[in-house]
Amino acid sequence: MARAEPGIERSLLGSNLEARVGGRLYSNSSMLSEATINVAAPVSLADYTRPALIVPRLREADTAGIISELSHAFQREGCMPDVLPFYQAALNQELLANSALDCGLAFPHARLSAIKHLQLAFGRTSEAIVWGAKSSWRVQLIFLIAVPATDAAGYLQLLASLARLGQQPEVLAQLRATENPEAILAVLGDIKIRQG
Repeated sequence: MARAEPGIERSLLGSNLEARVGGRLYSNSSMLSEATINVAAPVSLADYTRPALIVPRLREADTAGIISELSHAFQREGCMPDVLPFYQAALNQELLANSALDCGLAFPHARLSAIKHLQLAFGRTSEAIVWGAKSSWRVQLIFLIAVPATDAAGYLQLLASLARLGQQPEVLAQLRATENPEAILAVLGDIKIRQG
């Protein structure tokens, strides 16, 4: 097997190329042999976002405002066709089940069929705020998660990785101190996703 690019394997037999995708064998030859293609799974938290979805200095200072600000980042980047249904679903979900953790993280999310790829927007407040109800934990780091309606397994894997982040005070300190989106993306790149 020759490696074509990360996550893709192919078989070269002379000038013939073969690949198996979803159990189906594709070939440019009439002689078929076994070959495999692997689609790269996300390796780190950075694989779920990009600099334009990272807001190091949130303007808003309450749950509804922050969810709105991060929702609009998704829309500006073309991640969803209409921000209002996503915003309403994320805010309603947060009101039903507050996602704040005692380590200063919150993970609001919405699951909609209009969302095509599991992704997250990250925002940081200048100081910790009460997240949701007045009796809730104070948070400073917010990960708004956009979940396709059919990707429960991917969402749970991402959520588990984010929850483990709460047990890494040195990484949380880096996320609180790092000033620009690219540097925050680099920190997120160091946080690996556990597979399966």
